[in-house]
Amino acid sequence: MGQSTRTDADFDFKGRLIVSVSDADMVASAYLDGQLGRVEGKDALSVIRLDKAVSELKAVEIPASNSVTGPPSSVAVSPDGHYAIVIETRGGRPLSSPNTLFSDLPSGKVITVIDLTDPDHLKIHQKIDGPQRPLSVTFSKDGSLVVITYRPQDANQSPLAMYQFTGGRLANLSLPDVPGYVAGDIINGAVFHPVEPMIALLNVTKSMLVFFKLTKTNDVISLTSWGNSVVIDKEPFKACFTPNGRFVVVNAMYPGSVRGSVTSVGLSIETASDGSPVHQIVSRALAGVLPEGLTMSPDGRWVVTTNLEQSTQPFTSPKQGFFASLSLMHLNPESGLLSWVGDFPFDGILPESVVFDNSGRFLAVANFDHYDLKRPAGSIDFWRLTSDYFDPKRVQLVKTNYSVPVTRGVHSMVIVR
Repeated sequence: MGQSTRTDADFDFKGRLIVSVSDADMVASAYLDGQLGRVEGKDALSVIRLDKAVSELKAVEIPASNSVTGPPSSVAVSPDGHYAIVIETRGGRPLSSPNTLFSDLPSGKVITVIDLTDPDHLKIHQKIDGPQRPLSVTFSKDGSLVVITYRPQDANQSPLAMYQFTGGRLANLSLPDVPGYVAGDIINGAVFHPVEPMIALLNVTKSMLVFFKLTKTNDVISLTSWGNSVVIDKEPFKACFTPNGRFVVVNAMYPGSVRGSVTSVGLSIETASDGSPVHQIVSRALAGVLPEGLTMSPDGRWVVTTNLEQSTQPFTSPKQGFFASLSLMHLNPESGLLSWVGDFPFDGILPESVVFDNSGRFLAVANFDHYDLKRPAGSIDFWRLTSDYFDPKRVQLVKTNYSVPVTRGVHSMVIVR
């Protein structure tokens, strides 16, 4: 009988780079008890080149101030993969005061642009002060515009900061009016439509998804409402459009310790009497508890959330569950219908981000910290999406033993395809 030979090709994770950021200022339980805990290194941006065998993957890091205290949207990469932009929701931990509490962390404002053109030798290309308490950063589809959502201190100020991006530099800040915005509302994120000049905003205060057409005239950027807003589930955290642009998928955390959800919203399902599009929810599926991270496969057929579960509880608390999980859902890209496949628990703490590889067969998961004291850092862990040859309808997510160490506190992550 012939003997099979295993090689790294059995795990062929496809892509150019994985880019992540780590907040070294706090342990996961600081959210609940206010104790920042031990310091492990400095805030960092990590880059993993994917053009090597998986057993040879490693992270190259460069200091970059960031914070886990916002949604997992603290880093974005230009569409050409040449630059990463990192925001800090809160500033760094004062090292002169070892007893600093979570509530003592200052408001952040630094924006760092990092040159990725040589991923083995990362360089800071630009560093500026932006709006205080930024929450998310994203690029337009052509890379010419960077949008940062933040909490304005001035009640009359826009919650969006938009920068022109040319030659790897942020310039020409614009604060466009957001129709219908009410002072005090928190905008957790912005996401660009894959085809149309349109942007969707996540209003976490009102649990609402709002759509706008975006126009630019003589460097003046303006937003125009595009159809109705859609009320979604409590505490929406991230959103992503299907590749065909017909649907947008949103995860919701829910307050407390109940299971969260993923909602599929159809765009232009109907047309109103005035000719404007009517958007509406078409499907919903349950996720695990506190599903903070969200990703969609490149073909638009699979959706995965990373679920914190009770992993952020202090280790001495009876509420600490000593596990996190992923939730897998199938998405019909033509109908927008979601179907829950399963929850897949694993030994991890505060996993806020997940990305599919180019093939849609593998996943990378950002693991903030480990229960195992022999593993003192964070990691990017690799998973496999697979099925049973004799029962193809039985689809599974399987955590592999492949993992790349990064600075503890990894929380936001993107893939350069």
